[in-house]
Parts: sequence; C-alpha cells; structure tokens
Amino acid sequence: MDFLLRVIQVLPLADWLALGAFFAGWVGYVRFAKARSVRRPSVLASTNRIRQEWMLQTTYRDNRIVDAAVSQSMATSPSFFASTTIFIIGGLIAAVGATDKTAEMVQELPFAARTSVLVLDLKLLVLTGIFVHAFFRFTWSMRQYSFGALLIGSAPSPQDFSRAEDTQLRRRYAERAGRVMGLGAETFNDGLRAVYMSFAAVLWFLSPLAMVVGTLAVIWVLYRREFHSDVLALLNEPM
Repeated sequence: MDFLLRVIQVLPLADWLALGAFFAGWVGYVRFAKARSVRRPSVLASTNRIRQEWMLQTTYRDNRIVDAAVSQSMATSPSFFASTTIFIIGGLIAAVGATDKTAEMVQELPFAARTSVLVLDLKLLVLTGIFVHAFFRFTWSMRQYSFGALLIGSAPSPQDFSRAEDTQLRRRYAERAGRVMGLGAETFNDGLRAVYMSFAAVLWFLSPLAMVVGTLAVIWVLYRREFHSDVLALLNEPM
C-alpha cells in the first residue's frame, strides 16, 4: 500500500488526470470507430470491401504476379514506419539516459511546465511505450501482408475454381484472402493511430492541459479522416 501511494505521489493530480484522459480517449476512440464502422462505413471498412473484390478478381486470373507484387508493395508503408519508430525509440532511450540535459532543453521550451527529473523520466517512458506499441503493430502488419501474398501464390487456378463441385469455393477463397489483407490494413491503422496520439503525448511536456487539448484535437482529426473525408466519399461512390 505504501509503495502504491509513493507511485501515485510521483505525479501531481493534474498530470494523472491528463494521462487518464489521454488513454481513455485513445481506447475509447478505437472502440467507437469499430462500432461506428458497422453503421457508417469508414475508410478502413470501405477499403476492406475493395480488398474482397480484389481477391475475387484474382481467382479469375492465370497470371497473378501483379497481384503478388501489389500485396508486397502494400507492406512497404508499415516497413517504413517500423524503421522510423526504431530510430525514435532509440532517441527517447538516449534522452532517458541523459535526463539532466533533456530537462534543461525542455525547460527552454516556451510555456513548458517546470517538473522534476523523475517526472520527466516518466513522461519519456510513456512516450517510448507508445512508439514501442506502434512498432509491434507495424511489424505485425508486415507479416500479415506476407501471409496474404502466400494465399495469392497458393490459390488454385481459375480452371480448378470452375471445376469445383462446391460453387462457393471461389467466394470462400476471396473472403479468406481479403480478410487476411484487411487484418494487415487494420493493424497498420492501429500503428498509425499510435503515431498520431504521440503528438498529443508530446504536449504533456508543456502542461497537462495542453495534453488534454491535444488528445481531443488528434481524436477529432482521426474521426474526420476516417468518417468524413473526401477520399471516403470517392471510395463509396457507386460505379
């Protein structure tokens, strides 16, 4: 009990409230977006529908080299972000190792809150944890896209689909392969959200209020892009 009290006393109440609002907003928006996409298609849900159609068209092609190349090219984005997060994590760990110099640099920022070295370490560790989470999501997305490429490469020929006794074989393959590709996109989207939320976490170095405002602003940007963007309207435009 005493240890828990000492941990709680590390941060002022305003910082604990800001940190709680940050994670509550992040987790809450993820759940909201998943539930909202059932009633109103999001960018992710719309592109997943297109992936299903793509995989269905793949079953009609003898030569699937282009499909395999496209699936692998989709893994380049999470690969780039995974590499970037590694450098960021390394920089944050270096900052934790040189907290005194980091504290001096932070104190020179306009409107930055004056905090102890211990509090600054905690803020750096939270920011590092966010990027570690993003790294794991990006690398898992890369693997899922590779699994999708395997499904494309191992798909039966168009003649096998046509001769199949079960007429639903083609549809079942397209749904399975499209779902695997969709999971890769969803995992990549989770990593991107973590990167977006890191901008709100950076504002914690200024003040708890700035972190809360930044969290609300990031969530608003994510919501507008996922549910009210111009590209979403074009994706859902009837053919």
